[in-house]
Amino acid sequence: MKSLFNTEAHVEILSRIDKLSESTQRQWGKMEVGQMLYHCQFPLKVALGKLTIKKPNPFMRIMFKVFKKSMYNDKPWKHNLPTAPGFRVKDGKDFPKEKQALVTLINDFYGERHIRDRGPHPAFGDLTYDQWGQIQYKHLDHHLRQFGV
Repeated sequence: MKSLFNTEAHVEILSRIDKLSESTQRQWGKMEVGQMLYHCQFPLKVALGKLTIKKPNPFMRIMFKVFKKSMYNDKPWKHNLPTAPGFRVKDGKDFPKEKQALVTLINDFYGERHIRDRGPHPAFGDLTYDQWGQIQYKHLDHHLRQFGV
């Protein structure tokens, strides 16, 4: 399983983001490319301690436990999975601004690869060092595939 803490995966993700343009069309889902870039910033901000989210309600906790199992394997996520309400993006976004902001967050996350203990994830609970890197890679990979890169 690839991890955003790994140099090769980090370079790969940045290269794929570089292939996006304002006219890149989605293969599935509802977000436009600028919205996707903005959406992909949320999990990185949570991991970096730049965004605090509420603990999920009991029903959502069960859903997260079921979903958590799919986060640590090489099998791609299914198309059109539901998005956590706080991570939904409905308004238009400025492509160049969001692209640069996402690249900065990815580099910040990679730059903290030496931090072994990040504490529990607010929705998924205890994560290992490897799981923190894997979940970030897999989320980015999912949305980059959504846009064909």
